[in-house]
This record gives sequence, C-alpha cells and structure tokens, in this order.
Amino acid sequence: MAEKIQAVKGMNDILPPESARWEWFEDVVRKLMRRYAYLNVRVPIVEPTPLFVRGLGEVTDIVEKEMYSFTDSLNGDALTLRPEGTAGVVRAAIEHSLLYDGGKRLFYIGPMFRHERPQRGRYRQFHQVGVEALGLAGPDVDAEVMLMCRALWRDLGLTDVRLEINSLGQPAERQAHRSALVTYLEQHSEQLDADAQRRLHSNPLRILDTKNPAMQALVEGAPVLMDYLGEASLAHFDAVRAVLDAAGQPYRINPRLVRGMAYYNLTVIEWVTDRLGAQGTVCGGGRYDGLIELIGGKPAPAVGWGMGIERVLDLLQQSGIEVPVVAPDVYAVVPSAAALPAAMALAEDLRAAGVAVLLHAAGKDGPGSMKAQFKKADASGARHALVFGADELAQGLVAVKPLRDPASVQTTRPLSAAAAWAHELLNA
Repeated sequence: MAEKIQAVKGMNDILPPESARWEWFEDVVRKLMRRYAYLNVRVPIVEPTPLFVRGLGEVTDIVEKEMYSFTDSLNGDALTLRPEGTAGVVRAAIEHSLLYDGGKRLFYIGPMFRHERPQRGRYRQFHQVGVEALGLAGPDVDAEVMLMCRALWRDLGLTDVRLEINSLGQPAERQAHRSALVTYLEQHSEQLDADAQRRLHSNPLRILDTKNPAMQALVEGAPVLMDYLGEASLAHFDAVRAVLDAAGQPYRINPRLVRGMAYYNLTVIEWVTDRLGAQGTVCGGGRYDGLIELIGGKPAPAVGWGMGIERVLDLLQQSGIEVPVVAPDVYAVVPSAAALPAAMALAEDLRAAGVAVLLHAAGKDGPGSMKAQFKKADASGARHALVFGADELAQGLVAVKPLRDPASVQTTRPLSAAAAWAHELLNA
C-alpha cells in the first residue's frame, strides 16, 4: 500500500456539511456588496515578492518571518503566496489603469498564506473577505466601510462585536511621534521583552500592540500619537466620527490601536469581540493613501478592511447562531431499475425549473429497499419524497410524499407537466 499523503499542517480541508456554512456566509457577503455597489475583483494567489516587501514594509513580521516565498525554477523570479489581499488589488488597479475614470469600490474573497504556528483562528492557509475603496479621499468613505461591517454583523445576526478606531495621522506626524516613542522606550529598555527589543528601532509603533501583560503599564505611559496630529489629520478624524455619530454607530477611540502593515495612515479600525479569546479581532483595516504610489502608481487615496472568514464562522458558532442547513427540495425514491429512466427525466425537468433534486443512486445490486431509501430521504433534509411506483408510472404519474409535515397527505402529479407544479415543491 502506498504511503498516505496528508494535507500540509495548518492548511485545512473544508468538507460538507461545513462547506455549506462557508457558502452561506459568502452568499451573505456578496448580497451585502451588491447593496453597497462594491464590485468583485479576483487577483492571483502568487505575486512577485517585491510587491509585499515594498508594500508591507521590510521590517514587518509578515515579511520577515511569515511569507511563503520561493524562486521560480524556470526563470528565477522571486515569488510569494499572498499573505494579504490589499497589495495585490492595488497592483492590479495600477497595472490595468482602473482609476483612469475615477475611484473604484472593490471587494475580494479568497485564501491567504502565512507561515505561522497554527492555532485557533490562525492558520497557514486562511481566508479573507476584503473591501478596497480606491481613489476616494473623503472621510465619508472611511465611515462607509465601517458601516458596511455593521450591516454585515446585522445580516449575520451577530451582536457581540464592537468598533475601535484611531488615527495614525500622516508620515511627518508619525515620525515626530516615533522619535518621542523611541526615546521613551529607550529610557525603560529594561522592561522591554525580546520582541520589543527587536522592534525598538525598526518598527516601534508595533510595540504598542504587544499582548505581553508585563509590558502593559509601560505601553499605557507611552507618548500618544493623537497628541502629534496636525489640524488636517484631526479634522479628517472628526469628520469620520461625525458620520458614525449621525448613523448611531458606537465606537471606542483606542489610542494604542495600530495596524501590522506599514502602509496605513489616518483612520485605522478594528472590530473586536470577547468571545474568541486572544484572537479577538475579526476585522481590521483603515486608510492607506500612500500605498498606490509606493507600488508604482500615480498618487491616489485608498481605504479598506480585511476580515478573517474562519474567525467570523467561529464567532457565529460561539454566539449560538445557527447557519441555515443546505438540503435538497426533494428526494427521488426509485423502487426498481425499471423506474430509473422516468425518475431521471423528471428530475432533470424539475431541476430546470429551479428545484433541487437528490436522486437515489442504485448500487451494483439494484436500488435497495424502499425502507432504506425513505431513511436516506429523511436524513437528507428534503421536504418531499418523489416515489416512482409502478402503478403511478403506468398512469404517467409520480407520488409526492411530504416528509416534514405529518398533517399533509401524499398526492400524485403528472410526469409530463413538471414545470406546472414545480413551484409547489419550492413553496410548500
């Protein structure tokens, strides 16, 4: 026997019935995007490595430790499995001149890859929904993408998710804050853990996001970026808040909120929950006005967010929210091999009319007993069974047996007019 091959650690198969939960979630997302007039974009899973090095920053954890990068054996190109979605969408917008006639509102759904220790809510292949509003500078769009998230939580039935916001200002303001922060941290270097020591001069802002309990008091006393923001940055932030206030959306200003990617400026956001332990962030993003120029395009503003699908599905489960079960409308019970042609023909007619039909599959010894077939019909979740009995077939009929309503009675319907009664199966 050949050696069994298993999936890569941290890259998980998604099988039925779990896959039905994913399809339901993705359908909810697509309906939401249509309401907000965001259009779908699909970009490659593999991108040139320099896209992420330049876009995310060389000193970010993603670039330093987590990317799946390799050299193309055919031409020597440096390639990377995408660790996030924004950089690829921006690259596509530049390459295809998407902004030549104005701003674009886009969304994507797909897998991302990071080489980190697999744990709850963090996998080496994970999946994201993301929105990117490119070429749009106003604070109204910042608020729009936040309110879009609120609408998604409502559509999903989630209530235990809260919004935190902050402003990172502009590069010059961040540089002034960075200098003050480094000076402060150097004065307390004995309290820094190894990770903070490594980041002190390369990416000190990320130290503020530490989860180390021993460093929380130190972080609380650090210089606050908001104190270094100029008039324009504060006005932008105030305008975002005004829209949220008018829309009745609660939020918390978190002065320690930062993002892991180097490209963010002005508004940053996170939606967080207490139901998922340490992995409490289910959606994060903000404004990144410098990224398009950094990657090689003409300067243009942008804002967006990314959401981990695995975490949202976990949150739904932890919140006790039942995802609708996907089941066929009818199960076709086939008593004999002689009935199979008629059963198959009717199943096709019903499917053409929009009815989901699960046709009983015969084994090598025939279709099996009626009792066994009805047991499978019940287990399928179908609301009706179609029974192709010999007496009914001789009259050009099929029996329709309700499976979920004990008060309903079995009836017959003509084989030749499936389209005329298909709606009964869908609406009963």
